[in-house]
This record gives sequence, C-alpha cells and structure tokens, in this order.
Amino acid sequence: MDTKFAIVSDGSCDLPAEEAAKNHIHIVHFLVSFDGQAYKREGVEIELKDFYQKMVDEPGHFPKTAAPSPEDFYQAFADCARMGRPILCICISTKLSSSMQSAQIAKRMLENEYPDIPVIVQDSLCATLMQSAYVLEACRLRDAGYTLEEAADLLSGLRSTARILFTVGSLDYIQHGGRIGRMTGIAGTLLQIKPLITLQDGEIHSSGIRRGRRRSIEGVVDLLVSYLKDNSLAPSDCRILAGYGYDREEAESFRDLTKSRLLSEFGQTPDLPLCQIGATIGVHAGPYSVGFGVIQKSRL
Repeated sequence: MDTKFAIVSDGSCDLPAEEAAKNHIHIVHFLVSFDGQAYKREGVEIELKDFYQKMVDEPGHFPKTAAPSPEDFYQAFADCARMGRPILCICISTKLSSSMQSAQIAKRMLENEYPDIPVIVQDSLCATLMQSAYVLEACRLRDAGYTLEEAADLLSGLRSTARILFTVGSLDYIQHGGRIGRMTGIAGTLLQIKPLITLQDGEIHSSGIRRGRRRSIEGVVDLLVSYLKDNSLAPSDCRILAGYGYDREEAESFRDLTKSRLLSEFGQTPDLPLCQIGATIGVHAGPYSVGFGVIQKSRL
C-alpha cells in the first residue's frame, strides 16, 4: 500500500480545477439547478461564470444546489483505492449540507471491495474559501510526510481556527433562504444596509452591519484584522484566501485594499490567492459576495 494518503473533497472547497490538479486533490462535485428539476455538476456541466451570469441576468430567480450522491463519492474513493492509497475525505460542514452523509455511505460501499484501504471522512466545519484553506493545509501535511491518521488529528485541532468573513451585495438571497424576514430585507434594501457575516464552527453568525458597499467591504477587512490581532497572529501564521462571486474587477480592488491594510497593520503582505466562490454558497450569498477564508497553519 502507498503510505502517502489521497485527499478527496466535495466541491464546496471551491478550488480552481488547475489548483486541485496541481495538488492531486480529487473533487466530488455538487450539483446546481435553476428550475429545481435539471441538475448539473458545478464546474463540469455548468461553469461558474455561466452560473453567476444567469444570476445577474435573472435577479429574481433563485437557484438550488444538491449534495453529491454516494455513488459520486464512491467513484472518487475507488480511483484512490486502485492506487493503494489511504483516503482522507474532507466535507462541507454537516450543519450546512448532507454531503458528508453521502461520503460515509460511499466509505461503507468501498469497504466491501477494498477492505484494506483505510478511509477517514472528516467534517471540516467549513465551506467555500474556508474549506479551500483547510484542504490546502491537508495537502501541506500530506506532502510533509504525515500519515493519514496524524494529518486527520492535526486538522481536527485546526477546525476551531477556521473562519469565513464576508459580506453580500444584496439581502435578497439571504432573505430567500430564510435567514432574515421579509420586512427586515425590505428595510435593509431601502437603507442600503449590508451585513457582515462570519462562518465559524460550521454555523453562520452576524458580525455587524455597514451602510453602503464600500463600507461593508472595508468592514470585512476590519474583521480579518481583528481576527488576527485577537488571536495574536501575523498573516504569515495563517492560510488566507480572498474570494468573490461575479465581479472579478471589484475582487482585485478588494485584494489590493487588504494587502495594503495588512502591510500597514502587520508589516506583511501575504500572497492572498483570489478564488471564485462556488455555487454551493453562491446560491445563498448571491453574485456579489466578497470575503476571506482563513485557517491557522499547523506547526510542522
């Protein structure tokens, strides 16, 4: 058996295909539908740019997503098992999706055919950019020579450090998902109120509000700076990714603002990779979400 474990993640991690391939990550894709009937695999049968363009072109139309099936996970697991590799499967928070349930069924299916291949299915308590950072940290542990069990234990200890810090362009999608009431949504729209949102321990929390887009974007940068200072961290102690939905140009300005602020506050400017937020969270956040995924690095 190959002792270097394989990494499987559901598509909520939102890693670009080239980044996943470079790091030998097997992606099991979520499905997305605009009519509630025909579902397409995100990134395979429908590209993200087309997904967001349709949201922008049809603002009153609310798409849905569906978790991968056990069979989808099984195919990824079997590919790894045929190479004789132990498997670490990283899933979106069980508080947000049933994806992990499908992965656990697939694990039991695999045991019948490949009983000697160990599989650990892990609830990351993450989603989107936060899950990207988590999965990339798993790659760092794998490439440093850690065993499957050692890496899974270290990652479990890092889950409490992971965050998504973001804002949205409109309250419509959050309201449609039942996170706020209709009257609150109307009032927020009229007043140009934008929420600041944190995802922590797999759950969504309010982190304040700002009036106007510019102030809400600055507010998200404030959340990142506060996270680092509150935990006595420098940017180099963490893996930080910036993300966006539809507007790449705005996202690049957001990244430039962040780099300038981190240089001013900490004397450091991290690489800050820019990733597009996938459909799994995009259906709830809308096309104009921007934010960060962050997790502390393991001390190797």
